[in-house]
Amino acid sequence: MAERHHTLARWRERMTFDAYTTTGHHLILDASPPNGDDRGPRPMELLLTALSGCTGMDVLSILQKKREPVEAFEVYVEGVRAETHPKVFVEIDVLYRVTGNVKPESVERAIELSRDKYCGVSAMLHEIARINYRYEILAGKGEQSEPATNSAA
Repeated sequence: MAERHHTLARWRERMTFDAYTTTGHHLILDASPPNGDDRGPRPMELLLTALSGCTGMDVLSILQKKREPVEAFEVYVEGVRAETHPKVFVEIDVLYRVTGNVKPESVERAIELSRDKYCGVSAMLHEIARINYRYEILAGKGEQSEPATNSAA
């Protein structure tokens, strides 16, 4: 049987909602002024956040399984929305920053596996938006090198 998830968004006031996830986590959603009070992220922001978390967990897990010496890791995601409603994302850039003496080919393979096999958020967003993937490898402790920046097409 397929795994099911849910979120309950309960209206609080104005444009503020309290959202509760399957696992019991709480988020506050809101709109920007003048309609909202800026108490929480916008729903479209959460799509980018979901992508960063999904692919980030995949890539980090794969690098750890490969026993790569990751000292720090972050995923920066930026999206461009259409100018007309429903203003979907039309282009998304994903930048992975890996700190440590990590092999570029390991990072590239981890991104490829996340993109093509594991990340459901990426697969869904790819249906409507062009997604570009890049990575940087930054020197770790005791290393003397410039950041390596590459695309993982």
